[in-house]
Formats: sequence, structure tokens, C-alpha cells
Amino acid sequence: MQMLPPAIADVKAANEGHRGRQSRCDLHNPYVSTRKLRERLLADPDRPRYHIVAPEGVHAPFDPNGALYWRGRYHLMYIVKLQEGFAWAHVSSHDLVHWRQHPLALEPGDCDDGIFSGGAFVDREGRPTLVYWGLGERSGICLARARDEKLDLWEKIPENPVIPQCDNGVGWAPNGELVGVADPSAVWQRDGRYYLLTGNLLVLRDERLDASHPMRQGDRTYLWVSDDLVHWEYLHPFYESRREWTQSDEDDMCPDFFPLGDRHMLLFISHNRGCQYYLGRYVADRFTAEAHGRMTWADRDYFAPESLLDGQGRRIMWAWVFDGRRAEVQEASGWSGTLSLPRVLWLSDDGELRMGPPEELATLRRQVLGLAPTSIAADGELVWEGPRGRALELDVTLDSSDANRYGLVVCRAADGSEETVVRYDADAARLEVDTTRSSLGEGSRTVESAPLSLGDGEALRLRVFIDQSVLEVYANERQAIVRRIYPTRAERGQVVLFSEGGSARVVSAKAWEMAPANAW
Repeated sequence: MQMLPPAIADVKAANEGHRGRQSRCDLHNPYVSTRKLRERLLADPDRPRYHIVAPEGVHAPFDPNGALYWRGRYHLMYIVKLQEGFAWAHVSSHDLVHWRQHPLALEPGDCDDGIFSGGAFVDREGRPTLVYWGLGERSGICLARARDEKLDLWEKIPENPVIPQCDNGVGWAPNGELVGVADPSAVWQRDGRYYLLTGNLLVLRDERLDASHPMRQGDRTYLWVSDDLVHWEYLHPFYESRREWTQSDEDDMCPDFFPLGDRHMLLFISHNRGCQYYLGRYVADRFTAEAHGRMTWADRDYFAPESLLDGQGRRIMWAWVFDGRRAEVQEASGWSGTLSLPRVLWLSDDGELRMGPPEELATLRRQVLGLAPTSIAADGELVWEGPRGRALELDVTLDSSDANRYGLVVCRAADGSEETVVRYDADAARLEVDTTRSSLGEGSRTVESAPLSLGDGEALRLRVFIDQSVLEVYANERQAIVRRIYPTRAERGQVVLFSEGGSARVVSAKAWEMAPANAW
């Protein structure tokens, strides 16, 4: 990837640190400087090892975009900031675990001054195509087509913007309606025509509309149709938002629309509440939401979802995981920008959303560390001897008939000054991740609490992934929470099982140290 401005400062710092051991020639050798920078980044104890992370430089936004399964490889783009403006970087993988860098997919130029969010699709001629929000006065919704089979090279079409904006992210429909011209969804085909959605953040904030205007109340997307991908017609708002599900100040951006089971899913963000979704029916060019759910609850730190359908028929999504460190700390570290692990989505037989990690992540497992079935006394703890550190996968099943709360403590410092708690609150029917004592240094301090109700006699199964500063928790394939943690004293931190208000039983417990996935 192109070297970015923050990395230049890092190269200078690396050179200064090794000045006594390097010749004057080495100080100006780009290969030596680059190697020193890479060594420093890879040694950072907070930098994830098996998540997709920025190779160098500080990037925000870091939205995943342009996800596409093509010729046996998973392709994923993400936003980076160059001196010239925002661009799309590009990585691909054959196994969802080991990713390689491609050349930048899209850079500022032609009709746009920068590249913001969008998606990827294959057109009628079988050609991979990107759709994105082009920034700048003359831009709007734009397209680019692949120039080679490996998807290393992309070419913006000369007709861009195919949906022009009249202002930043907004436009006027023929009927005089103010509509969003930002964050296009991946294009889909239906009855021989092309469709896409655009988001409403800029309409929601537009002061040309009265604050009480219906178009400034809540989330919505705008539906567009085309026969040739060049000439687009605005149809209407795609669905009706409801205040019992979302607040009036929530928008709908980064929309991702696709079939899931016997229904359709609209996956999106609001900028103030993060990632969420609707499940419902898609009939006659309209979407009727039947259920709503969130993927963030305490804040918005799981953000900008993007998904693809792979060769096995799996719907797989990623999101941007916010950094959580102060800006000056990010700059000093020389990197910021992390994507979540891939998350598989499906519907259960009863029509409820299910989610879990892909099986491919098991290729990173090292020797298994097991714990025999045992009991945890009421208000007791059990230190799990064996699993240590900040690169782990845990698979633990706990059961209790009378405990109020039970679960795991991870990354506990030897003196108890730092710890992160993953628990099930049986009284409140909630899955919780408590980071109020995760670090004596950086990171947010909060309790993220997600709805989770276990059935009678149902045990709690936790799948926990720790990757340096990223914690991802799955519970019973029905709920997930992702947080950033920055322990300062828990490099070999303990794992502890506990129960409060009653006893609990460890049905099964396995742990693995996780190997790093990428050399960059």
C-alpha cells in the first residue's frame, strides 16, 4: 500500500532510535527505514494480530466497503486517507484468515475529490463493479469497473456521477423531494433491472427543511432503479421507520440489503447509535420491516457494516471497530484502523437472526488447553490455569439454575488492578461486557449490555476471541458484543470463571492460543 503521512514520521522516529547502530547511508535507505517501521508496528502489544488492521498510518473513517466473493477469493475494500483525499484500499483472501494487499482500488481524481462508502456487485455481463459516493462539488454516486481478473486494477466509468448530488450528499428528486445522494448500497438485480439504496444522514441534517418535517425524523433510505447502470430514476423511500424501534435523530447510512433465509435484511448504521438491522419482506419495490435489532448498545463503536455472499451460500459481514485511544496516542503509535472478524449471519428455523464466527478461524488455533467439567461455588471464582495472554480463543459452556450472574473474566492482571468481565445476567436476561476496569491507561470504560434470554434448561455458550486490543464475544449464536481493551498489566493475564448469587457448572471449556494471521 502507498506509504501514508503518519508513517513518514514513524520512519524518522525509527531511524532516530537506531542512529547509533546505522551508517549514514542506512539512515537514508528506504528499505531499512521501512523494515524498522514494520518491526516497530508488529511489536506493538495493542496492535491486533489476526484481525484486518491498517498496514500503517492513522485512518478514520475505516469503513469496510466493496465486499465481493470473486473466483474463489474474498475481496474487501476499506477507506484510507491519503494526502490527496480519501481512497479505497483493497485486500483479499482465499480463507477469510490470511489477507494480501492489492494496489489501491480507488483514488481521488476524475470527477471526485475523494472516495466514501459504497459496495460491490457483478453486472449482467459478469464484470465486477464498484459503486461509491464520490466526494466533491461535481460528484455523487459513481461506478468503477474491474480491468483484470485478479481485481488489481479498476477504472471509473466516464459517465460519473451517475446520480449527481446538488449539495453535499443530497439531491432533488423530480417531484421536488429532497433525497439522499450518499453511501450507496451494493447494486442488486430484480426482474431485469438494477436497484440501489442511498442513505439519509445529510437530509436529516439539512436546515432547508423544517425540524418538524417528516424527512428529518428518523432513519430511511431512498430507492433508485436503472436499466443500464448509467441512467437512474428515483422511485421513493424504501421503508417506513418506526419510533418504537429507532429514535428520531437516528439516520440510515452504509445500507446493505440482501435476502436472508425466507426474508430480507437491511443492515445499516446510524451515526449516533452504530450498527443495526431490520428483517422483513421485500415486495413490489418496497421493504416492510417486521423486526429490528442492534449490534451496538453502549455507544457506536461497531460501525459501518459491509457483507457478501460467498461460494458456500454464507452471508458474511465485517464492521469497523473503533479505536478507543486518544488521538495523540494513535498518532504516536503510527497506526489506527481495525476491522472486526468476519461474522456469519443466518436465520433460525423460527425466523430469528443467528450469528457466529466462521469455521475457518480454527486454522489459527494452537494446542488446545482444556478444563474438565467442574462446579463453581456460589459467589465463587475458579482460576483457569493454562490460557494466558492477549491472543486467545475461548469456547466455554456454563450452566446454572440459581445464579444471578455468571461468566468469564479475561485479561486479569496478577494484582487484580485490570480485568474485563464477560457475564450473563440471568435476572435482566442480558449479555454484558464490562470494561470499566479493563485498563489503567487507554480505552473506554463502560458496560455494554445486549438482550439475551436463555430458555429453560439452556446452558450459556460463550465464544470469546481476544486479539491484543480487540475483544469479540458470541453467546449461543444469538448475540455478539465487540469492544476495545488496552490492558497495561495483563500481557499474560489470567482467565477466571465465576458465579454470583448461586452456583454454576462448567459443562465444557477449551482454549487456544491464536497464531498471527498477517505479516503486516
